[in-house]
Amino acid sequence: MGNDDVWFRSLVWMDYRLAVLFTVLIPLVLLIWAFVQKADGIQRLLTIYWRVSSLLMITVYLMIGGFGVSFISSLMARILIPISLWFWVDLNDEIEYGPDEALKFVFTSWRWATSIYCAFGALLTLPFLSCAFAETALQTPYCKVWLEAPLLYQRYFHNDTPNGSLGFIGIIGLIFYILCLGYFVLVKLGKQGRTATPQ
Repeated sequence: MGNDDVWFRSLVWMDYRLAVLFTVLIPLVLLIWAFVQKADGIQRLLTIYWRVSSLLMITVYLMIGGFGVSFISSLMARILIPISLWFWVDLNDEIEYGPDEALKFVFTSWRWATSIYCAFGALLTLPFLSCAFAETALQTPYCKVWLEAPLLYQRYFHNDTPNGSLGFIGIIGLIFYILCLGYFVLVKLGKQGRTATPQ
């Protein structure tokens, strides 16, 4: 794709592959499994997870549009996802004493693996935050290597849609996400605390 002088390209692509595995495929399988097993606690936690992790998809569309803010949203997603997985006291207790041991084991293993992946991913993202604050930096191979996978996604799934239009969708999604997150932090958190199902 052109930026052959970037020595860490393989690490970036590995990060995207791990993201698909840990943040899309496995939680999708777990959600189906929890639905079949009628594991309400895991279903509710995974529903919360999907809402929070939607920031990753928003980030993909922001990167397709070439917006530097995508590097900030990527870091925030990696911070918010582990928080969403462990924050809820009532769901943690319900999962701990859930009936299906195999589902609980796989789900807990995934929670730990995803949290560790996100922590390492956040550390990996930190050196690239400069890409978010300068257009000239964003045009360097150092930053553009992160856009390769989103642009490949665009060619597969949105080949007839201009990159700018997809980036605009990302901006709208980011604004909506920030509004929802702000409402939760400023209003709902004070009322229900660390309880996912307020009484």
